[in-house]
Amino acid sequence: MNTIRVEYHGPSELPAETKGDRKPPGGKKPRPRSLPVRLVRWTLLAVLLAVLPFFLLIRGGVFAYHAWGLGAWPSLMLSAAATILLLALYAWGVSRRIGAGKGLRKLLTRVAAALAAAYVAWSLVFIAGANVKSDEVRAEYASLHPLLRIGASAVFLADPGAVITDAGRTPDFYRRMGLSANETSLHFRQDDGFVHALDLRTIGRAEWRNQAVALAFRAMGFHTLRHVGTADHLHVSLRTPG
Repeated sequence: MNTIRVEYHGPSELPAETKGDRKPPGGKKPRPRSLPVRLVRWTLLAVLLAVLPFFLLIRGGVFAYHAWGLGAWPSLMLSAAATILLLALYAWGVSRRIGAGKGLRKLLTRVAAALAAAYVAWSLVFIAGANVKSDEVRAEYASLHPLLRIGASAVFLADPGAVITDAGRTPDFYRRMGLSANETSLHFRQDDGFVHALDLRTIGRAEWRNQAVALAFRAMGFHTLRHVGTADHLHVSLRTPG
């Protein structure tokens, strides 16, 4: 009579593969990402997504103005349309991510587009009293190039303490200051009817703030110059095409 013998291996005799010790190819176990690393990654992504619309709106408009010579308003309209489309895509992506229905998704997309358009309009016509040195300077705000107004508005959102000390000027301004008028100054109205320069206060502010503001304007495509004319200030300008 033949007998069949079955051998049973106890837990201590199980091969490594059956004990949950399997390793991926290469011999290294996957390491779960730590919470701090994930927070840093999500924070950087959030900052990038928040900055991108402003970059597209302002830097895109400046690029169209300089490279394509589209003019002040066409350049702004083109970059604004691209920004509105980007924010609409943001809203569509988020609504899809949270499982919103088709109707709610469409509503959120339209709201995002409307908010983008409203921000552009608001930036063109409004400036807070805290961001200008005087009522005279505030009255000059509307004479600034539209792209310069949009750029200044974005900086004021990040740095509410920034102050415009000068915008448009006339030859009489230089005479009153005892200076000779610089006919090439971008503080004068240019051929397109807009003033292409503004001055920002630097005195009484932390130097890192002044440097950050200058860097922000340069990143948006504007020219900056720190100099002392009648007083230490940051000169920001938009050069004319050509």
